[in-house]
Amino acid sequence: MLRGGIREVSPTGRIERPGSPAGSEGANRGRTGSGLSFDQVLAQISDRGSQPVKISAHAEARLRQRRIYLSSEDMERINRAVERMSEKGARESLLLMKDLALLVNVRKRTVITALDGQNMKDKVFTNIDSAMII
Repeated sequence: MLRGGIREVSPTGRIERPGSPAGSEGANRGRTGSGLSFDQVLAQISDRGSQPVKISAHAEARLRQRRIYLSSEDMERINRAVERMSEKGARESLLLMKDLALLVNVRKRTVITALDGQNMKDKVFTNIDSAMII
């Protein structure tokens, strides 16, 4: 018996679990607890890259506090940058754009915080695995 109670892969390529009759076609076979098939869940995960970048409440407060306004063109550039970083496997990134530094959670496609030129002087950025100048 393998990990997680999986016994073997049947000749049809299906994974048989203990207690499930081989070859039975239950209504929920291949479905997750949410009722989605594996293919549907995989498609949702693949589509995440096309979702727009979100601004966290903290980052939004910092942007307002520092009177930083992002245009739709700026958001497009940020979206493209996050997509490229995601393709490279980045997780937590520093984006430098104009006179602005953005810390981004790439997996969640979320801007965590924002600093303008005056506020980023003498700052140390930790817990990032990548940086990109856009």
